[in-house]
Amino acid sequence: MAEETVTADIAADGRSDGSGRSDAAVVRDALGVGVAVGLSGFAFGVTSAGGGLTVLQTCALSLLVFTGASQFALVGALAGGGNPFTAAAGAFFLGVRNAFYGLRLSQLLALPRAVRPFAAQWVIDETTAVALAQSTRRGVRIGFTVTGLSLYVLWNLTTLLGALGAEAIGDTDVWGLDAAGPAVFLALLAPMVRTALERVVACLAVVLGLGLLPVLPAGVPVLVAALSAPVALWADGRRRARTESVGGRDAVEEKR
Repeated sequence: MAEETVTADIAADGRSDGSGRSDAAVVRDALGVGVAVGLSGFAFGVTSAGGGLTVLQTCALSLLVFTGASQFALVGALAGGGNPFTAAAGAFFLGVRNAFYGLRLSQLLALPRAVRPFAAQWVIDETTAVALAQSTRRGVRIGFTVTGLSLYVLWNLTTLLGALGAEAIGDTDVWGLDAAGPAVFLALLAPMVRTALERVVACLAVVLGLGLLPVLPAGVPVLVAALSAPVALWADGRRRARTESVGGRDAVEEKR
């Protein structure tokens, strides 16, 4: 439905997105998300440098990876003594979700081919959330661009400041800064968990992740928790198939 609205409004141009929301309102919302989340890059910089990575390695992660959940998962697993390959695999699987965001956003943004590789770097939770909240293509493009630009600049700047300041701060565990990134991620994710199936997946992932944390090497619980989605989808598919089968038999018996 949202795509039909965007398609119908593709030729719209002006200072309003056609749904009553001005460009300024979209920019304001996008900046709010970009600034709020971008500042948490400081926590990542401190956590990463405090976990043993150099300033250069820390900044390279923010510049090239630019997806907070994967970055925190990687440095957390490495700091916990996890195997580098396991840590990288956990970060990779967390980042896979961005590929699915990209499939949806590519239709809504409809950017020129030359721009797409650069825009792909900004396809993350925050830009997707802001873009999907808009009702027209103009609003989607403004929301995506402003959120991506403000967040990318601030995230990398605060990452550098955090990495440089890690030594002055000392023990990051005392400050609890390593929890800032995951807390922001959860705050963004929570409103998206709306259906019963999504809540089941979220709860199962939490149980698996926290339950296996004491018994498996760092990074592995994240990989196992990721299995909650296909398992829940498989169970839901079987439940739907049984319901349709029972409904079909009842219909046949009524005809008799």
